[in-house]
Amino acid sequence: MFASTTTHFRFSSICTHSSSSSYTIINASSIRPHSKSPPTFINSILSQNGTLCISLSAEVQSRRWRSRSASSKFQMTLIDESLGREQVVIKPSEILAYDLVQGPHVRWSYIADKRVPCPPTAVLLHGILGSRKNWGTFARRLAQEFPNWQFLLVDLRCHGDSASIMKKGPHTVASTAFDVLKLLGHLRVTPRVIIGHSFGVALSMVEQAAKPLARPVRVWVLDATPGKVRAGRDGDDHPAELITFLSAFPKEVVSKREVIKALLLEGFSNDVAQWVVTNLRQINPSESSSGFSWIFDLDGISEMYQSYEDTNLWDVVEEVPRGVHVNFLKAERSLHRWALGDLQRIHAAEEQASQEGGGVEMHVLEDAGHWVHADNPDGLFRILSFSFQGI
Repeated sequence: MFASTTTHFRFSSICTHSSSSSYTIINASSIRPHSKSPPTFINSILSQNGTLCISLSAEVQSRRWRSRSASSKFQMTLIDESLGREQVVIKPSEILAYDLVQGPHVRWSYIADKRVPCPPTAVLLHGILGSRKNWGTFARRLAQEFPNWQFLLVDLRCHGDSASIMKKGPHTVASTAFDVLKLLGHLRVTPRVIIGHSFGVALSMVEQAAKPLARPVRVWVLDATPGKVRAGRDGDDHPAELITFLSAFPKEVVSKREVIKALLLEGFSNDVAQWVVTNLRQINPSESSSGFSWIFDLDGISEMYQSYEDTNLWDVVEEVPRGVHVNFLKAERSLHRWALGDLQRIHAAEEQASQEGGGVEMHVLEDAGHWVHADNPDGLFRILSFSFQGI
């Protein structure tokens, strides 16, 4: 944008950086091309406070222009981004698609004055083949019960509306977690609670974050183990098999019923079939006969799931950073097989963490399958609630 080039401009106003505001609003109409203007040379200097000082020096070609100042200066600060060489403005929505569900008492925005403290925030992460919409109803219920909190729901890379945001590979648990950390940085949010379903993103965020953390954080890992992924019994749904089966579908289908029928015939459960079709979006909503298309990047998701099977995060659990409390929740009818060795290792980590200022705890959600927030939302709400109390 600020390369050394020659161009023609006419200025109707000059923008300056105001010390009373964290952001500078630049009116694009104040700089307009004008073929009769003298050529203008752009020079820039970056000040220590991140303000870009740009000098526009116009060539004096006639008496008409000699009466005007031959040099104009203005200052500009890039919005929500520290300025560096060849850096561009990045909006949070360009990192990941997200919703921010705020309690009735919350009055906060990331573009507001930075001196306004961020309210207590929880991050809710979906699992493989899910989307932020999976958490919508549950998050709104939490916001009503805990009105001083806000809840950040994201679409992970290759999922939901984030599938249209180009991401460099590899598509791994670590890169997925880094996306969320980057989003939190741009929103200026330090979460107090992180809830991750069926995928290692929450624990990977803890692994990548600075240690010790600035304030206590509760991390919830819903129906997932830190190490080896074990499929359930014969006949249970298996994510890898589901991804392979979905790969055979065309990008557009006639109806959701067609997909559900095919999944049931293949032996997948009705719960899984109903959940999968939440990833279908009507191509033309104005036409009732319009077909549906998938909203995910299945190739990227396949790579992510393979990374999940290959990722081992036991070190995070057995050496919990000070200030972090990791909570595991096992669904009673989980499609994952929790080995006795996993449970024993988690209980051993509980004792170790309590001696070192961290925390590890195991919970069981009765009357629930793997999709805990849909199978038993009331039970899940009761278990999670203590994380939001007292604030």
